Amino acid sequence: MVQELAYSFHLGSDKNKSKVAKKVSKGNVSGATSLSNNAIQNAKDLSKANKHNLRDYDNQRELITTIYGTNDIVEDVKQVYLEEFEQARIEYNSKTRADRQVKDYFQKVCNSQNDIACEIIIELGDMDFWQDKDDEYRYKMTDVYNEQIKDLSKILPTFKLANATIHFDETSPHMHVIGVPVIENCKRGMKKQVGKSQLFTKTSLTQIQDQMRNACIKSYNKFYDVDSRLKTKQKGRNQDINVKDMDGYKDFKKQLKRKEQKLAKANEQTEKLDNESKDINKILDNLKPTLINKNNMVISSEDVHKIKNFTKDVKDANKTVRSVNDLNLAIKDFEYSAYEVEKENRSLKNQIELKDEEIKGLKNDLSAKEKIITKFREEKESLKAQLQKFKGFWHNLMSHFHKKITYDNDQNYKIVSDDLYKNGIFDDNDNEIANNIYRKVTIPDENKNNKLKKKNDYNLN
Repeated sequence: MVQELAYSFHLGSDKNKSKVAKKVSKGNVSGATSLSNNAIQNAKDLSKANKHNLRDYDNQRELITTIYGTNDIVEDVKQVYLEEFEQARIEYNSKTRADRQVKDYFQKVCNSQNDIACEIIIELGDMDFWQDKDDEYRYKMTDVYNEQIKDLSKILPTFKLANATIHFDETSPHMHVIGVPVIENCKRGMKKQVGKSQLFTKTSLTQIQDQMRNACIKSYNKFYDVDSRLKTKQKGRNQDINVKDMDGYKDFKKQLKRKEQKLAKANEQTEKLDNESKDINKILDNLKPTLINKNNMVISSEDVHKIKNFTKDVKDANKTVRSVNDLNLAIKDFEYSAYEVEKENRSLKNQIELKDEEIKGLKNDLSAKEKIITKFREEKESLKAQLQKFKGFWHNLMSHFHKKITYDNDQNYKIVSDDLYKNGIFDDNDNEIANNIYRKVTIPDENKNNKLKKKNDYNLN
C-alpha cells in the first residue's frame, strides 16, 4: 500500500484579534497560541516570533535547527530591509523635501498598518505518521526542508528570506520561515516597498501552495528513498476553528469525564486496600499457634470477617482497574483530536484571510477612486468659476464693441471688429452683436436658456 502524507503550508494572519485570543497568548510562556494574532506587524511581534521559534523561553535550542539566518530573527529581518530597501530609500529622499523623507524604513513600516514581515509554517506528515519514528528518521527532514527553502526562493523570488528554523520538539517536525514580501515599481512613495497583500493574493497563494506541495513530496521520496504520495488537499484549509465547535468534541469530553470518574474510584479503592492490607498484616503477625498443633493458628471471627471484606474489596478494585485500562486509549484519542485541532488552528486560516485581504484591497481601491473623484470635482468647480469669470469678461467686451460701433459709430472699433472676425476670433454671432444695433448682448448659452425659459412659460400659459 502506498504511503500517504499530509502537507501544510500556512501563512500567518492578523485577522484573529479577539480579547480571548490576546488573553490566552499573554498567559503563554512562548507568547503565542493557535488563537492569537500570528501576523508580524511590528518589532514587538517580531521579537515574539524570535522568542517562540528559537525557544528562548525554555532554553531547548538543541531541539531546533536553524537552516537559514542566525539566532536573532529581528536582526535577520533588519538586514533584509537594509539590503532590499536602502537604495530605494536614498533615491526617494533625494527627490523629496526634508519633512517627508524616510529616515528609517523599518521603523516607518513598524508604525504603519502593514506587516513588516511574514511567517510561513511548513509541515509534512501528521502526528499519526510521526509517532513511531525515531530521532534519526525525524532529523532527516532537515534535508527535505532545506530543499523547501530553495524551492520557495525559486517559486517566489520576491519573498526575501530572513530566517528558517525547524522544530523537532513537537509531535511532528515542522519549519517556521520568516521573510519579507517585496514589491517594486511603486508609483507612490519609495519605488521598492513591503507588500504582503499584493504578493500573497488568493490566486497566487493557491498556486504557491500547490507547487510547494509537489516539490516537498519529491524531496521526501528522494532523501528517504521511498515512493510516497500526498493526501488529497482538503477544501477550506487555513482557517481558524474553535475546539468547542469541532465534531465529536462533546462526545470526547463526556467519555473523558466518565473515565476520570472511574479513575478516581479506582484510586479511592486502591487507597482503601492499602489501609486494609496494613490491618491484615497486623492480624497475620498477631496469629498464635494452637495448643494442640503449632502449625494451626488461632484467629478470631472478627478477623475472619475483616479478611473476607478485604478479599471482596480486592476483587472490586481489580474489576474497576480493568475497566479503567481503556482510559489510555481514550486519552490517546483525545490527544490525537487535540493535535488535529492545533494543526487546524495553525493551518486552516487561508480562505478567510485571503477574502479579508481582497476586501481590504477593494476598500483601498475604492478610497483611492473616491479621492480621484473628489479631486475631479474640485477641478470642475474651479473650471466653472474660471468659465464664469471668462463669460463675464466676454460679455463686457462685446457690450463695449456694440456700444462703440452701433451707437458711437467709432470706426476704429469697426476696423478692429472686422479684423477679429476675419481672423476667426469673433464668430458670426459675435460679429452680428458688435455691428447690429437691434441685437442684445448675449452669449450662445444665454440664448439657449432664454429660449428654454420662453418655451416653459408658453407651456404654462
